Amino acid sequence: MNRAERLGQERIFPLLLSFSLPAIVGMLVQALYNVVDRIFVGNGVGPLGLAGLTVIFPIMLVQMAFSMLIGLGATALISIRLGEERQAEAERIMSNAVGLLILVSVVMTVLGVAFLEPLIRLMGASDAVLPYARDYLSIILLGTVFQFIGFGMNHMIRAQGSPRIAMATMLIGAITNIILDFVFVFVLGWGVAGAALATVLSHVVSAAWVLSFFLRGQSQLRLDFRSIFRIQWPVVVQIVSIGFAPFSMQLAGSVQNFLLNQSLAHYGGDLAISAMGIVFSVNTIFLMPIFGINQGAQPILGFNYGAKKYERVKETLWYAAAGGTIMSTLGFAVTRLAPVPLVSLFGKHDLELMDLGMQAMKIVMVSYPIIGIQIIGANFFQALGKPKKAAFLSLSRRVLLLIPLVFILPRFFGVAGVYMAYPVADVVATITTLWFLRRELAKLGSEDPNPAEEAGVWESI
Repeated sequence: MNRAERLGQERIFPLLLSFSLPAIVGMLVQALYNVVDRIFVGNGVGPLGLAGLTVIFPIMLVQMAFSMLIGLGATALISIRLGEERQAEAERIMSNAVGLLILVSVVMTVLGVAFLEPLIRLMGASDAVLPYARDYLSIILLGTVFQFIGFGMNHMIRAQGSPRIAMATMLIGAITNIILDFVFVFVLGWGVAGAALATVLSHVVSAAWVLSFFLRGQSQLRLDFRSIFRIQWPVVVQIVSIGFAPFSMQLAGSVQNFLLNQSLAHYGGDLAISAMGIVFSVNTIFLMPIFGINQGAQPILGFNYGAKKYERVKETLWYAAAGGTIMSTLGFAVTRLAPVPLVSLFGKHDLELMDLGMQAMKIVMVSYPIIGIQIIGANFFQALGKPKKAAFLSLSRRVLLLIPLVFILPRFFGVAGVYMAYPVADVVATITTLWFLRRELAKLGSEDPNPAEEAGVWESI
């Protein structure tokens, strides 16, 4: 059975599992990079080191945003050109994308190093946290080009139909990071600088693995190293236009983290930032499987919507929403039943940090059982070719609602108000998403979709 037959005919539950499980593994591995650094720094350095990593996290999100802008934009174009059997053009897009990845990463490195301390100050670092953030970020910036090559080109490997190679890239990088974190932080005692060096070297290994895939001739597409820096701006415009949606979402996440750190620093100080760093890490671990389900459901939803098999669309949504809800409820249960072991992963020797970390986690994640349907619902509209609704619902939870609440609630409840902003935003965003889903499902199949609307051109929210 070929891919089209599977998407249109195979039973939805096993089909969704087969598409989602590799994506879940990939997302969890990707999450390990920052989570592992925080675990080792929290235990090997202490709360100030953990606060240093949390403060500069928005900058790392900006790095990721630009690598997604180029990597995901190029990947979509390459897939389309390969489907059209225009291999030479796909190779030209890939060469332009690689050149762009190198160019942008070098520019970001130069600017970051030149304005290192003012940038860290802007992120909200106190005098006590500044040395730790500086030691970490100064090394991370030097590895930007390797991060861009490893992450950006790995998407291009997936576009050529080699998902196992792409997953191996992430596994190799994550395992390298864990081993080197242990050696550099615990054995050699290099502190946050050791954690940063471990991350950079893991990016070097991932980049080398990705490049070897092309150099060994395993790739369907040939990478012409001589044409990498002959960037053709019409191609760049196409790449950027397609990659702009995930780029803007990631950038919005950076802004949200930046403003959150500012509020935490004002109302709770360095320890509150450290505690939120723990919550971010725990949150990431439980969110990644939901994002993996999203990735698995997207092609199934899109194919069957295009084929007008609306019952299969509804069934896919139901299973995906059930899976997302199970994962989010599991996360809620673990944070209630085992908060001490979870928080102690990041520094069991500091009792004040543990107490504040558990308090923050209990408040922030109190609404967790309902967020699975919110995340799945936003992706549902993306898969149906309704990007405006998808963007609105995705942004509603973490930007449109959370950012105002982060400024309003602490005025009445102090640092606890910062934590309370999360569940309040979750509840309102979930209700909004359910309303959108109810309307969409009610009209699904009642009439043929407007092609312009399906493309998201004239669609209104």
